[in-house]
Amino acid sequence: MTFEAKTKILVLDDEPIVLKRLGPALEKTGYEVEVFSRSSDAFNRIQEAAFDIVITDLKMEGLDGMQFLLEVKARSPRTEVIVITGFATMDTARESFQKGVFDFLAKPFKLGEILETVKKARLKIAQEHAA
Repeated sequence: MTFEAKTKILVLDDEPIVLKRLGPALEKTGYEVEVFSRSSDAFNRIQEAAFDIVITDLKMEGLDGMQFLLEVKARSPRTEVIVITGFATMDTARESFQKGVFDFLAKPFKLGEILETVKKARLKIAQEHAA
């Protein structure tokens, strides 16, 4: 991926309001975004396509966020994963970081917070590509 190419982001959250706010906000910033409310659909999508950044909730029906992030990292180790959750504990944060998460945000988060986190993840990706 060249740095000029649009950064591809997958957002997975079972709360429609999160997808409604986050998808358009990321697109307006210039990212290519795909949103999913069901982990099975998002799981199928990561089998077909690589994403630069994945934003995932932790607690969902079916495949939970921890399993999903392991699948993402197994398929594409360079993908940066950002976890968003309403069930933030030190244990879940620690477990996420041990599994290679880029950042961990507790809900409710401010839109600016997540946009800033995405920007940092994108910079890290760009630096790795330049190295």
